[in-house]
Amino acid sequence: MMSICLLGASGSIGTQTIDVMLKNPADFTLESFSVGHRTRKIRGIVNHFPKVKAICVQDKNKVAYFKKAYPNITFYYGDEGLNELIRNSSAKMVVNALVGFVGLKPTITALENDKIVALSNKESLVVGGELINNLLKERNGKLVPIDSEHVAIAKCLAVQNEDIDKVIITASGGAFRNLKREQLKDVTPEQALNHPNWKMGKKITIDSASMVNKAFEIIEAHYLFGLPIDKIETILNLNSYVHSLVRYNDGTYRMEVGKPDMRKPIKYALYQGLINYETVVSDDLSKVKNTTFAPFDENRYPIVRLAKKVIQEKGTLGAVFNAANEEAVYAFLDHKIPFLGIEGIINQCVREHRLIKNPIYETLKEVDCSTRAKVKDLIMKGEYEVCKY
Repeated sequence: MMSICLLGASGSIGTQTIDVMLKNPADFTLESFSVGHRTRKIRGIVNHFPKVKAICVQDKNKVAYFKKAYPNITFYYGDEGLNELIRNSSAKMVVNALVGFVGLKPTITALENDKIVALSNKESLVVGGELINNLLKERNGKLVPIDSEHVAIAKCLAVQNEDIDKVIITASGGAFRNLKREQLKDVTPEQALNHPNWKMGKKITIDSASMVNKAFEIIEAHYLFGLPIDKIETILNLNSYVHSLVRYNDGTYRMEVGKPDMRKPIKYALYQGLINYETVVSDDLSKVKNTTFAPFDENRYPIVRLAKKVIQEKGTLGAVFNAANEEAVYAFLDHKIPFLGIEGIINQCVREHRLIKNPIYETLKEVDCSTRAKVKDLIMKGEYEVCKY
């Protein structure tokens, strides 16, 4: 029986994680969880898992109410409460389904406490990949990916990890994949949230439309699999039927195929890969049934080029990339900036940043805060860049 601490239980990945656990009650138990501001979710989760020992909420003012309602459960609050939840947890596995920079410190805390981390929080590796890989070497923790693309790669490499030519990350193209750059000038948040294949949270859906999500996944692949940037490519797979591929030196491809459903990679992560799965081998991608591939055009999605820069320079650059993107995405969702303003703001912040090598967490946090402040100031003054189309 695997005991789990679930961070972000009320979000899309968290909710689907609970679905997987409920379908496999003999294998998993929920020891603790966090819900952020969505405290109405607490009752339903506790009803499903009555042995929960601890819960973290965001608002300190709600703790007294919940302590009275659930006297046998310990309650924590705020961002630091997430780390206290982990430190005091007897759970063997931490599922990090948080969104944004806030997820980095809990990943670090979990690995410092020798937990198995099932990671959905992209920002942990984008911002703190060096710190996390150092902890994996120094401590006894373990990292298992949840992202469908990285789970697919892990499955392929588990079958064959020699003579690798390239790891190829698939991309759907997002909501605007059928639009040319010049057509992006006036697109709306509502249009951007209409993803053709996946049902996801708002931020990651916007990241998919801008292709920042794919840049993040390239950076993640670098840290997860120890791959140099010249071993990582991207290809469009319009129906998300292939969840990433590995190309070998003999020209063959190994891939995972199937309908887009996040419960499959979540299950893989919860079982740490110790489940039955199939991969498909082909020597010709045009022969793969039920799917269509197309070349990935970096001129159409130029933001992906930043992944290479972050991987090569490391340091605090990932923190700038992530913070600028987060603030720009939320501004776009609030109709404060145009869609191409997201790219413009990111490029502006990255270009003007003075790189700090080998940062500790506190340095990353300072850069995160200063970058967010800068983006808000640029937007307020109307001095932000908008990418050309």
